[in-house]
Amino acid sequence: MTDQYGRAIDYMRISVTDRCNLRCQYCMPDGVTLTPHSEILTYEELLRVAAQAVALGVTKFKVTGGEPLVRKGCVDFVGRLKALPGVEQVTMTTNGLLLSKQLEALVAVGLDAVNISLDTVDNEKYCRLTGYHGQALPQLTALLERCVAHGMRTKVNVVLLEENRDELPALAAIAQRLPVDVRFIELMPIGYGASAAGFSPDWALETLQGRWPDLAPVSERRGNGPAHYYASASLLGRIGLIDAVSHTFCVACNRVRLTSTGLLKPCLCYETSTDLKAILRGGGSDAALREALRQAIFAKPRAHCFARREDITEQKGMSQIGG
Repeated sequence: MTDQYGRAIDYMRISVTDRCNLRCQYCMPDGVTLTPHSEILTYEELLRVAAQAVALGVTKFKVTGGEPLVRKGCVDFVGRLKALPGVEQVTMTTNGLLLSKQLEALVAVGLDAVNISLDTVDNEKYCRLTGYHGQALPQLTALLERCVAHGMRTKVNVVLLEENRDELPALAAIAQRLPVDVRFIELMPIGYGASAAGFSPDWALETLQGRWPDLAPVSERRGNGPAHYYASASLLGRIGLIDAVSHTFCVACNRVRLTSTGLLKPCLCYETSTDLKAILRGGGSDAALREALRQAIFAKPRAHCFARREDITEQKGMSQIGG
């Protein structure tokens, strides 16, 4: 369906948990007050919402968290979501550390693509940024190779942080070695991200073009998100930029977000949401659920207000909203 501004909304991000096995500095460095399991939507409830969203024209879904794979049964949920009539695509965003043991199972149930978060290629820095203890980089490097070997469309998500400013060419070089897209994401002023130090995507692009002078924009559509992509003859994959704060993409926004507690959010930066859990657990019919979805989608705001931080009303962190 379309919202009040005529944008076709065909993409829903579903958070299945607010829990995570990492403590990234810009997300939940001190942890969060975890929501009781009884307040988290069951997989059956999530699927019921998804089915009604499909009836309204949503055909693409991203499974997120927290870290989605910390929740038991996530692989089965992905398969059931993909099997819903009308669903065209199911993808996942993950930190990758639990994906190694579940990759083949996710391939088998039909996961279409995976985004793996990786903000540094230095293992010591990775541990400092994420709170992880151990050799993560060899695991994640091998995982990327396995994803490619399975034919899984794979992207690497890199948040632009002061801590990785000097690593941009090294991170982008993943796309030189493997046919994966490396996407550089402007730090979002949500939760801890509002006080973390990032830097300009324009500076990042200029730096990368210094390393690959033929890096030029391409008009390919390589997913459901707002990234715009660049190609070089030296790269097997693409370089993507997600610069939602400094270069708004709201005119073409196609998404809504469902939190793990059943709040449907039309826009990331506003607290405004629709409580679908109240309908699900209050005896509401599928028709009532579909109408609540329709109204929330239609009322989606024209644009975010990240450039005016005083107007941001969302106070929850990204792990609570859904990354």
